[in-house]
Amino acid sequence: WVQLVESGGGSVEEGGSLRLSCVASGVILDESDMAWYRQDPGHDCQLVSQISSDGTTYYVDYVKGRFTISYENAKNTLYLQMNSLKPDDTSMYYCAAFDLINGVTCRGDYWGRGTQVTVSQ
Repeated sequence: WVQLVESGGGSVEEGGSLRLSCVASGVILDESDMAWYRQDPGHDCQLVSQISSDGTTYYVDYVKGRFTISYENAKNTLYLQMNSLKPDDTSMYYCAAFDLINGVTCRGDYWGRGTQVTVSQ
């Protein structure tokens, strides 16, 4: 049984920062591949960033240099630090147990419920 609960979303102005958190139960973060995805209404679920159990990270091109994925073992919490936010970053962001999900859907088993990020000009 895996439960992922996101928080930290909100409304900020362009150039601002947010830190998303994902508290994980049923999965040990430093033994798992974890990821952040986003989904806009009417669009596909998209990978934003991933961190492997060995600490290797991946970022989609448009967030490189602005977002940082990390986790804290003691709190079993995954983070996404989002800096220099742009209006195009506006989306619902989802935490996922990357090595357990069955397809890129932004819903279902091994996904959180999401947290909304809104960036205004």
